[in-house]
Amino acid sequence: MNSNRALVLTEYGGAHALKLAAVAAPVPGPGQVVVRVHAAGLNALDWKLREGYVRQAFPLQLPAVLGIELAGVVAAAGADVTRLRVGDRVMGPLGGLGAYAELVAVKEANLALVPPSMSMTAAASLPLAAVAAWSSLHLAGPVHGGQRILIHGAAGGLGGFAVQYARQAGAVIYATARSSHMDYVRSLGADHVIAYDRQRFEDEVRDIDLVLDYAGGDVVARSWAVLAGHGAIVSAATPDIVASTPAGRRGLWFQNTPDTARLQAVADDVVHGRLQSKVAAVVRFDDLPAAIERQRTGSTPGKTVATLVG
Repeated sequence: MNSNRALVLTEYGGAHALKLAAVAAPVPGPGQVVVRVHAAGLNALDWKLREGYVRQAFPLQLPAVLGIELAGVVAAAGADVTRLRVGDRVMGPLGGLGAYAELVAVKEANLALVPPSMSMTAAASLPLAAVAAWSSLHLAGPVHGGQRILIHGAAGGLGGFAVQYARQAGAVIYATARSSHMDYVRSLGADHVIAYDRQRFEDEVRDIDLVLDYAGGDVVARSWAVLAGHGAIVSAATPDIVASTPAGRRGLWFQNTPDTARLQAVADDVVHGRLQSKVAAVVRFDDLPAAIERQRTGSTPGKTVATLVG
């Protein structure tokens, strides 16, 4: 396990700041396994880290290997590993950075087994979005039937799962998405879809009980006007939401933590058709810098996944 190619952030900046380079092969510590990565999911955090936009919330020591979720095969196990074995197909979030590498050391506790019928690319699309959507949806309190929920960024990986979970709970779902993605968001179960490139959501909704911000930008500042007095805004995209929350209002910052049991249940739901998981694009490892830049400048429904083998 001496060769280990990785995508390394060498400095804050544009696409040029990311380089494919050889890094040291990891050695599993206690409670860790080394995973030979087959696929890794892309996330908006990648380009935000690259640009330095979130350096206060996520300080980095450069150079740093990016990537926060993966699927692959266990190649080695450290001391105190009891559940996983060499050869197991696994998926999970790292709980930090480093997934864009051929070999990655991961805590055993972060990893779930990939169902036999699930591809590695499908598995790599699940660990962050599926679990974070569930957790952020419930962060402000229980979700119940008839609750009015506004989901920003509903066509993305996080938003797509949040729409489905809110639908299962019987909520009334308002969602913002690009006009070209409206049919996709409706297919997930949204009751009302607002094309953010044609309409202002402030003109279309009011008395919202819960706002979920997966988009960032100015949507939190604009969402206070549509929030009911008792309501809350939960953001996974605006790190300063707590500091900028008006007096008397409720704004919560969501940071995901690994939940292996939830991830295993999600994978089972996807395999049996109870949840939809859309892989919008699959890119090769060599194309990762360009794909991350496309994440910044474009918008596609679902998740983009990079393949590191084959």
